[in-house]
Amino acid sequence: MFTEKANDIFRQAIADYHVKDNVETPIINPYAAGTIEATLYHKCWIDTVQWHFEDIIRDPNIDPAAALVLKRRIDKSNQDRTDMVEDIDTYFRETYKDVNINADATINTESPAWAIDRLSILALKIWHMKEQTERTDASAEHIDKCRAKLAVLQEQQVDLSTAIDQLLADIAAGRKYMKVYRQMKMYNDPSTNPVLYKLKIEN
Repeated sequence: MFTEKANDIFRQAIADYHVKDNVETPIINPYAAGTIEATLYHKCWIDTVQWHFEDIIRDPNIDPAAALVLKRRIDKSNQDRTDMVEDIDTYFRETYKDVNINADATINTESPAWAIDRLSILALKIWHMKEQTERTDASAEHIDKCRAKLAVLQEQQVDLSTAIDQLLADIAAGRKYMKVYRQMKMYNDPSTNPVLYKLKIEN
């Protein structure tokens, strides 16, 4: 099953990041360039670094100038994440390009890669919620609440993995078909963000 491999890779990427647990740690991708495994690992690494960016920027004592720099890094990370998701969908589209689509085939509410994006984030939630259950400086009440949340997250991971594998099986059999819509984020484009293109005109 595809998600079994993906979940293993996500756990590996998260564990590798936490060896140093530092947002400045450069990625060392253990998979061959150009493979779906390398893309999944890179995708989860981006998600993991951004998870910690989001923690850091919520520090109430953060220097405003440093916060602005970090916000720019978060914006870039979001764009990199979107680009990586689209790379994963390109992989699936190429994988299933020769499938004969049934006349009554239906389309899914989201592409496979965006569902896998949620699976990557879920792996991060599970890692960090488990971390909360192992704290020695937290109350028993906190630990119990986090254990209950962890159980829900793990159940959600099973359900989402099953749904993704079913979707891929349906696409492979022609029961569903893929359409990929690029995100077209207008605020990142200097030709469609009015703050940016008006500034260019003024200059």
